[in-house]
Parts: sequence; C-alpha cells; structure tokens
Amino acid sequence: MGLNQEKKVWIIGHKNPDTDSICAAIAYADLKNKISEIKHEPKRAGSINEETRYVLDFFQVEEPELVTDVRAQMKDISFRRTAGVSDHISLKRAWELMKTEDVVTLPVTGVHNRLQGLIVTSDIATSYMDVYDNRVLATAKTLYKNIAETLAGTILAGNEHAYFMKGRVVAETSGPDWMDEYMEPDDLVILGGHTSSQMRAIENNASCLVVCLGLAVSKEVIEAADRRDCVVIGTPYDTFTAARLINQSMPIKYFMTKKNLIQFDLEDYVDDVKDVMSKVRHRDFPIVDEENNYVGMVSRRYLLNTQKKQIILVDHNEKTQAVDGIAGAEILEIIDHHRLGSLETISPVFFRNQPLGCTSTIIFQMYQEKDVEISKKTAGILCAAIISDTLMFRSPTCTDADRAAAEKLANIAGIDIEILAKNMFQAGSDFNRKTPEEIFYQDFKTFSAGKYEFGVAQLSAMSREELDTVRGKLKDFIEMVLSERKLDMVFVMLTDILEESTLLLSAGEDADGMIRQAFSVRREADGCLLKGVVSRKKQLIPALIGAMQE
Repeated sequence: MGLNQEKKVWIIGHKNPDTDSICAAIAYADLKNKISEIKHEPKRAGSINEETRYVLDFFQVEEPELVTDVRAQMKDISFRRTAGVSDHISLKRAWELMKTEDVVTLPVTGVHNRLQGLIVTSDIATSYMDVYDNRVLATAKTLYKNIAETLAGTILAGNEHAYFMKGRVVAETSGPDWMDEYMEPDDLVILGGHTSSQMRAIENNASCLVVCLGLAVSKEVIEAADRRDCVVIGTPYDTFTAARLINQSMPIKYFMTKKNLIQFDLEDYVDDVKDVMSKVRHRDFPIVDEENNYVGMVSRRYLLNTQKKQIILVDHNEKTQAVDGIAGAEILEIIDHHRLGSLETISPVFFRNQPLGCTSTIIFQMYQEKDVEISKKTAGILCAAIISDTLMFRSPTCTDADRAAAEKLANIAGIDIEILAKNMFQAGSDFNRKTPEEIFYQDFKTFSAGKYEFGVAQLSAMSREELDTVRGKLKDFIEMVLSERKLDMVFVMLTDILEESTLLLSAGEDADGMIRQAFSVRREADGCLLKGVVSRKKQLIPALIGAMQE
C-alpha cells in the first residue's frame, strides 16, 4: 500500500448518479463495514441531484466524496520514505547518508518539510572534480561546524554555528613571516602547531585557524582567538589531507538542484507518472502533497507492482456509465438490477443482478441475509431510493419485493412513504433555478446497440406543468449534447408520475424513425407522448434497442 497503509475498497455508482446509485453505495458500505475488517467507503461519480440532496439532508446522512477517475494514484503505491535533509549539511555528510541509505538522491527540505531541492551523487562528484578558487568556502557560506565535522575535528574556540563568509582558504608554508606577506584579513588558515604562527594569524585577523596533526593549542592562543572572534579547529589530519578534504565541508545548498524540479503529487495518476519517467533519465523523483510538502521518493521500480484501486460497483454494469478509469481498477463486486452491459473484468467477481425495481432493494435483502441490523438513517435512505427508482411503485419495474422492502424500511425509519415521496419529487422537479445542463445531466445514461451509440436522460415530476417548464430549455440543448458527445441519438424522458406517461424529446437523424418503430407513435410538435411508459430501464431502453438491432 502507499501513504495510507490501511486497505480500502470504494463503493461507487454510475455517472450522473440518481438517488438509488448514491443511497445504495452508502448503505452497502455500511453493511460491508459491519461484516468485514476491510474499510469500505462510499463514493459518487458525479454531482448529486436535488432529489438526492433532499433525501440525504432529511435523514442527515453525509454526502459521499466525489471521484472522477479510479486509476491508481501515487498515494496508492509503496514508495521510499527517505527523510529530507537540511540545506546546511555538508557534502561529506550528504555522501555518508547516501551510502547508509543506499540511495543516489537526497531530498532537501525546509520548514514544515517543504521541498527546497535535490542533491544527487553526480553533484557531489562534480564538487570533488571541479577546480574551485580558494574563496569558494566563503562563497558557499560554510558553517564552521561543518568544517570541524568534515575534518574529524573539534571546535577549540569561537562559535561553531557561525559561518565562514569572507576570505580565502590558505595553508601556511614557511612560518610566521609568511603571514604578513600572503595572508589577508578574514582568511581561514590551515597550519601546524607553532604558537608563534598561530598568534601571527590571529593578529592578522584570521577568521578561522585549522590546527593539524592533533597538536595541542595553548591557552594563550585560545584566549587571543576568543578576543578577536576567531574560530579555532583542531584536526588529527595533516596539512595536505586537511586542505584536500576541506571543500567537502561546503553546504549542499551551494550544489543542489533548486529550479525546474520534476516532482509528482500524491494525487497524480500512475499512468501519467510513467509517461513522464519514460522521457526523463533521472533515477529518483520526489513526491509532495497538495501543499508542496515532501513525503517521499519514487523510482521506476516502485511502479512495476502498482496496486490498483479496489472497487465495488452498484446500480450499473455498463462501461459507458462507469466512472472514468474503471479499466485501470480492480472490480471486486457488482450489485445491480439492470440488463447485462458491456463491462468486462480481468478476474472473476461477485456479481449479483436481480430483476427488481431498485438496487437498494437488493442491499436490503443482503442486510437480512447477513442478519445485520439496519439503522434508522440507513433504512430511510434505502426506502427513499426504492421510492425514487419505482416512481412510488408506479413503474412497471416495481416488484412485490420492492414494495415490501420499502414498507419494512419505512417502518424502521419511522416515516410516511407518501409524504416522503411527495417531498422528494417536488425537490427533484424544482427546475426554475437550474441551467439546461444541470437539468439534463441530473439523470443521464449512455447505451450502445448495433451500430448506434445513444443517450437517455429522464426527468420526473408530480405534474405535467412542472415538466412543461423545462421542455423549452432542453430543446436546443439536446442538439448540443448530440454534437459534443458524438452520439447518434439523444432522448429525454419527461415523466409525469401521477399520469403515468412520458413526453419523449429526441435529437438525431434516426431518432424519430426509431421511436415510430419501437412505439408505433409519431412525433408531434413538442415530442412523442408515450402513455403508460415511465421506466427507462424496462420500457424505453429495451424497445429502442430492439428497433436499432432490427
């Protein structure tokens, strides 16, 4: 697993979800969490419509999180949790950490673990091989503490947390007189154990003395150094070795890469990351969170065994209706009440499909089969879903099992079915403040039959007057949907629940012919009136598909 080690399964309905799709996901997650040790979370693949929002608000149930793509993300994979380092550490210390951690890249982080840059082995190699002048230690603003650590030395005088910021690095070659001729103020002087040379360097305003071979430094020299704020470092190395190693004390800040970093976000999709990695020859890449805080490092080998997101689908089994990226996820279960669609799985799954009016009826049956108690809230949303999908038992898809389930659930929730149904449908048919796009996509599905790809939206209301308010809004919009989504036909069902009829709007060159063939009716000025037709799943879709296949 990735950053979140707890294994999770998402339960999700179709795009443009209706009340059944949302409520079935919530309720099934509740059931699975009560009978399984694995965490199950309800999700939604689109915006919630007003009817569903009313139901969730009424029963005080939290809206599921929106998920628009279920491909594996960086947060789903295992990656290396190499700790970030400060930009003040020395090149030598960075090299030691790389050897200890067996890595070639170190992330450089600051306050709140904010990513500042990267230091790689090639940066350190460059620092060793390039020829620098003797002012580079000051240019790099090197900590005296780093110098002491690099030289395996000890701070004998001065502030170890101060920086060498001016002057050159010079080595004594011929005694005290050399100081007067070649030394400049603020230089760092590498020298031996002669007190006279040490005192002369201090008098010439050296910023730091590096005393080699582990030789003792007199009290006189220490006191003089303290008076002039001169740092004294004792090292066991000889002059040559100290001079050779001292550049390794420079901070990595001077060498690290800070600009144009290639980094990935926890939310990035693994497929997209692979594409970037294939074009860039870096060994490692940093991963950051949404606030650009560093969380880990990743290389190509970590992507080889990517763990797919585990998904349970409810209320659909058509690929065209499923959330984006479903082909890159692992489907564990499908719970549905529609015709068998085009969705394929790599391995066998638990598939429960029953000819009922509502997926939530199946979920209710599963509660009973597992002998799990249903809470009032869960009972309420399951009942509302059955009311919605069966149009309060008026749809031909409604079975005795649906009605019996709704009545039992209403009793558990302590609600009146007719009152809840009236309020739900009124909330769902309040079209005045909605755009044509919001109205159309609140319940829209796509299908395929023969050579045709077509879409069907359905809007239900308690009266014809409510539906008449949207007919004009959708007339031109469905033509736009036809073009933008590259469909052959688009249909809109304006369903009058009480009258049990549907005014069918259509767009597409062959749409009128298919309606005539399927229902033996002709288009009128405002659409085709289909009396007794209220179910998309059982009445409209089978008839249209039959006509298209002929």
